[in-house]
Amino acid sequence: MTQSKHHGTFTPALPPIMIAASEALRLGALADCSMTLFPRVAQFLARETERAQIVADDADLHDLVRMGSRVRYCDDETGDIREVVLVYPHEADIALKRISVLTPVGAALIGLSVGQTIEFQTPSHQTRAIKVLAVSPDGA
Repeated sequence: MTQSKHHGTFTPALPPIMIAASEALRLGALADCSMTLFPRVAQFLARETERAQIVADDADLHDLVRMGSRVRYCDDETGDIREVVLVYPHEADIALKRISVLTPVGAALIGLSVGQTIEFQTPSHQTRAIKVLAVSPDGA
């Protein structure tokens, strides 16, 4: 994995991501208003929306993780494969495998394409990496 030097420590290179324009606005606002309650994940989500390439809402984004997408991903450390639907916090329901974009995994997934891997930090400060295996639009 490519790494870049940042303030004396090595940090993993981040994969390029794309976010639809309307989602970028809403996600940016969500990150801003969540800074007090969830500072770590809100900062991560804000960074992801700021670095993303913003694309038109009607662009062909069938392999891209968007809000409402059903995503199958692999945890690089455990090899576990999970399938979730990425949703806004008020729609989250772990029993239905609907995870909030305001969780570390959710914030890591937004904007990724099939085949991309990203590292993120868990609430227990461990670094994890996940790879997107498949994306279906609208939770299909």
